[in-house]
Amino acid sequence: MSADERIKWFHKKTYDCCYPNAYRISERFGISHTQATRDIAFLKKKLSAPLFYDKSKKGYYYSEKFNLPPGITTANDDDYVSALSSVLELKNSAFKNSTIQIQIPYNAIIELKNKLALLELKSFIKEKLKKNRYVCEFKSIELFLSIILTLDANIEIIEPAWLRDRLIMYANRAIKNNPLH
Repeated sequence: MSADERIKWFHKKTYDCCYPNAYRISERFGISHTQATRDIAFLKKKLSAPLFYDKSKKGYYYSEKFNLPPGITTANDDDYVSALSSVLELKNSAFKNSTIQIQIPYNAIIELKNKLALLELKSFIKEKLKKNRYVCEFKSIELFLSIILTLDANIEIIEPAWLRDRLIMYANRAIKNNPLH
């Protein structure tokens, strides 16, 4: 995952008062604790995010309303500088007092044979393809996958492969953390 995705995830978790920290970033994205700390420092120092650490909750929170500036797109960790210069150019332009923030939804194709599960996923289904295959649209990967995991139905993620891999990773983590005794 790119630095951009990590920053956006951290921002959303902080905005939603989930008190994320460097440990959660490193665990979630499979990066070092040092890199996760750099991501937080980037938010605080370069983007002037009003981030503060709450010792009792062991995570960060915003002390005031904060939105990520538009235009942050980084391919990797080394692109912070070019992303920041783009942000600063926008900040000094006519959009100075505007906030532009969009979230492009994710899409997935699933195969689903259970009609009850089809009803449960109705809000995500945007199109029926062929028999038992559907295009789903969602904004939260975690929410979508948690619903799939909790439904009592055989659901196959046809594509994208990364979403199927993430589902398998979550399931393997749950199995590892809850061994049979």
